[in-house]
Amino acid sequence: MAKRSTPEVNAGSMADIAFLLLIFYLVTTTMNVDSGIMRTLPPLAEQNQKQEDVKMNKRNLLFVSINSRDKILINLKDPVGIENLTERAKDFIMNPTNNSEMPEFEEVEINLLGKRRVSKAVISLQNTRFTSYSMYIKVQNELTRAYNELRDNLANKEFSKSFANLDEDQQDAIRKAIPLRISEAEPKI
Repeated sequence: MAKRSTPEVNAGSMADIAFLLLIFYLVTTTMNVDSGIMRTLPPLAEQNQKQEDVKMNKRNLLFVSINSRDKILINLKDPVGIENLTERAKDFIMNPTNNSEMPEFEEVEINLLGKRRVSKAVISLQNTRFTSYSMYIKVQNELTRAYNELRDNLANKEFSKSFANLDEDQQDAIRKAIPLRISEAEPKI
């Protein structure tokens, strides 16, 4: 009896097929690109510079905290829903009723706008280590929206255009009239 030999399979084209499948996968797959929060960070302090506590009038500070159950509190006592946060922040920043418990103003000369009352409002945001990332981002978005809407309203009033359609000098003037002041406190345990 003669031994039968097993025919060999030509595997030379297998590498070509695998390569084509890899190329197909790379071309057809989309990659999610994470986007961050647009913030301008302050410059680094010099190494031998002393850390000084900033003294601030309590009425100029709106304290927004997010607890571990994703509930939003204003000044640690007043619960607020995410849907009302933008309006609460806008009211605080602009203090339309000149409430003595809300932010004070300072007179500032602003190029293109003249003498203006500028709010000294600062919004301090604090969360716990167990706050969900999605709630943190939602709160950041609502606070930023408050500033964007106020800037848009002022731009329409002063220049009859939305903030995005202003030239650089006009945008700079609006930013000085409504400065974005969001402070992030160290997360609580």
